[in-house]
Amino acid sequence: MPIPDFIVALRRKVGTDELWLPAATAVVTRPAPDGPSGAVELLLVRRADNGAWTPVTGIVDPGEEPAVAARREALEEAGVTIRVDRLASVATTDLVTYPNGDRTRYLDHTFACTWLEGEAHVADDESSEVGWFTLDALPPLSAEMRGRIDAALADEVAARFVR
Repeated sequence: MPIPDFIVALRRKVGTDELWLPAATAVVTRPAPDGPSGAVELLLVRRADNGAWTPVTGIVDPGEEPAVAARREALEEAGVTIRVDRLASVATTDLVTYPNGDRTRYLDHTFACTWLEGEAHVADDESSEVGWFTLDALPPLSAEMRGRIDAALADEVAARFVR
């Protein structure tokens, strides 16, 4: 997976020390074409680095708004245009240590999003598969990703601030 240039520059200065980075997760839904009225499908990507299924995720670029990052990542990773409907949750991830020793902790902003257009496909090298899944036929997901999805699909107005 490509490392953004600004992180490469930071790593030259701080080595493998822990970085604190903003991130965005886009939980994208669309009406299920064959389901009952109100049924939705969820867009998921299979990460190329570890094979895990997740919603679209990514790092927020310097100066970029998290909701803009969610839209950008959906287009870059899955080739779809989305509407960001609401902030669903904000949470800090556990410390992530990469194989090269780099350590990072993310402040994730999860957004409930709606698909607008585009045929979902693998659009970059960060994913190996992209697909739409009904809620009763989701692939295995980590508890963390399931929590993000649950927050986005909840019929809530206010964001969840995860502790």
